[in-house]
Amino acid sequence: MRTLFTARRLYTPLQEIEHPALFVEDGLITEIWSLSAKEAPANIARIDFADAVIAPGYIDIHIHGGAGVDVMLAPQAELSRLGIFLATYGVTGFFPTTVAATIDQTCSALERLADAIEAGSVATGGDSVQAQPLGIHLEGPFLSHKRRGVHPPENLALPSIEVFERFWQAARGHVRMITIAPELPGAMEVISEAARKNVCVSIGHSDAELPIAQAAVKAGARHATHTFNAMRPLDHRDPGILCEVLTNNRIDEDIIADGIHVSPEIVKLFLQAKGVEGAVLITDAIAATGMPDGRYRLGPIEVDVKDGKCTVDGRLAGSTLTMDRAVRNVTKFSNWSLRDAVQAATLNAARAVGLAQQHGVLEVGIEASFVVLNPAGEVLRTVVRGV
Repeated sequence: MRTLFTARRLYTPLQEIEHPALFVEDGLITEIWSLSAKEAPANIARIDFADAVIAPGYIDIHIHGGAGVDVMLAPQAELSRLGIFLATYGVTGFFPTTVAATIDQTCSALERLADAIEAGSVATGGDSVQAQPLGIHLEGPFLSHKRRGVHPPENLALPSIEVFERFWQAARGHVRMITIAPELPGAMEVISEAARKNVCVSIGHSDAELPIAQAAVKAGARHATHTFNAMRPLDHRDPGILCEVLTNNRIDEDIIADGIHVSPEIVKLFLQAKGVEGAVLITDAIAATGMPDGRYRLGPIEVDVKDGKCTVDGRLAGSTLTMDRAVRNVTKFSNWSLRDAVQAATLNAARAVGLAQQHGVLEVGIEASFVVLNPAGEVLRTVVRGV
């Protein structure tokens, strides 16, 4: 069935269209134009969102869970529940993200996540829809002991092609992103191999000095994980990894804009450094997101959550951030417009992981997955593949 969606404006997000007419058929966008230019056909199903904004659905490339669901432990049915939960906050696609566990535990989780990706269901009954798992983000075990955060030290490992290949086979090729500390022995070889497989290599959980970070980019790294967190601090005489990721326009990088992991002032500095094209928003959300305070699992780790802050022995352990709140926080913490903030949660994320041909943008021929926002950036409705 062909359906027309209308609203006050639409973000592609590179362009803004006033009084848009968005036509959807069989889950794909077939036409986009402005009602200011021509009238809509009379004999077509029409859904009008009045003064709202239509924008691409949010893409979260770093998320461990939500609604009580941990992606490393949950069976497929619970992953569907997570997808429904994420869609209520405007997310239409996400990368379930692992933490450092034993190799066998990680492989088992990767197999289950691959099953969920290949299932690819959208509707769950009634008008409920769910965000789709688009690929897997492998965070660990190739992380720095010094900058490991809460990843269990006994589960960290030196990078090797052999171990990476085990993960690749277990995930049946669905690993689309990997976080790695480039200073570790063997890291450059794994970076090159992962990049050859079109995996987005992200440098993070790292104590790397500047020359090592630069070498990682030359080897194929093109992203940085939760900038400032679990990274060697910036020093004016020993700039380290942060200097490379903040100044090199060849790589983009993500940030947790919850005001807890990074202060609002540093979020503003980050946005100024990377600009509208290079900044990516993530949540790093765990199972506690959307749940009351208490104790929750993050893979093999037990995390205490109080007042929405996730910690293990006083150290931050993921977040309870939702992507819609991250977008609104960016507009509060900086001088960015809602459209700029939306781009960081949509097109920029999709570009970073090589999925911009089908996700993170609204244009003809693209999957009709979008979010409907009020002018303040609050989610009114989410549409996934036209549903």
